[in-house]
Amino acid sequence: MVVAKSWTMVKHFDGAPKPEDFKLVENELPALKDGELLLESVFLSVDPYMRPYSRRMMKEGDVMIGSQVARVTESKNREFPVGGYYVAQAGWRTHFISDGKGLQALPSGWPESLPKSLALGAVGMPGLTAYFGLLEICSPKERDVVLVNCAAGAVGSVVGQIAKIKGCKVVGSAGSDDKVAYLKEIGFDEAFNYKTVSSLDEALKKASPEGYDCYFENVGGKFADAALQQMKDFGRISVCGAISMYNDAVPPPGPYIQPYILFKQLRMEGFIVSRWKNRFEEGGKQLLQWVLEGKVKYHEHVTNGFENMPAGFMGMLKGENIGKAIIKV
Repeated sequence: MVVAKSWTMVKHFDGAPKPEDFKLVENELPALKDGELLLESVFLSVDPYMRPYSRRMMKEGDVMIGSQVARVTESKNREFPVGGYYVAQAGWRTHFISDGKGLQALPSGWPESLPKSLALGAVGMPGLTAYFGLLEICSPKERDVVLVNCAAGAVGSVVGQIAKIKGCKVVGSAGSDDKVAYLKEIGFDEAFNYKTVSSLDEALKKASPEGYDCYFENVGGKFADAALQQMKDFGRISVCGAISMYNDAVPPPGPYIQPYILFKQLRMEGFIVSRWKNRFEEGGKQLLQWVLEGKVKYHEHVTNGFENMPAGFMGMLKGENIGKAIIKV
């Protein structure tokens, strides 16, 4: 019998997640039935969406939601031979049994030299989020000025690089000097540490005195209040996340956005990447090509050990990572 470990959510998070909100559980898995396969996790993802979606999708005691790259270790399904790697929405587990439904193969042409963990990052859901959220909603044109916050994260770092591929000027905001240096390294034209600037308004104006055509929003709150004021007429805003507000039981009051949207004639649209599920193959193929060509660079913040998943998750929400936060089992 295989003993599977899993992390469950003891209670819904009140404010920032805490160690006592999680519990490590062990279960013996049954023998495989015909048509089933056993998978072992290799890399697991921790992402900002898990914080708000835990309340929407989970009840107390459930296994934490999330995706992973897993390897088939035993199979009674000829379509899934032993040794194959798949992306699965299996939650925070070390092993699980599947009938094959919902398993996603890595994009075709994946070279052995490329880390399979990228299927959870630049060539996975975060990369697809950047790809579709920027190109479909912001529709950047050559010489547009694109603003990205949380720019050194898994999504924002890819957004900025895609914008550069499209011939845009790219401005990024991040929360440390090391992150700002990373943004410059991967091609951002301007970058600043929002925690140390004396005025967010002045930092945004200095980075792009002419304003912004496109704004890829990951943070919300006070940053959004400042950024909306500096959008150009007919600017486009893609709302991907609001990480600064996820731990707030009651959203903080802020300036009303309607006057900016009205008088600047802005287009502001929220999205969930699953909207383009039928085009994931297209997006994954393009992202993989850009990575192999060196046009999209990546960085992974790796936490070793399944036992450290809660710490990796909490650290990611605090902004401790540069690039994609990954747990290596």
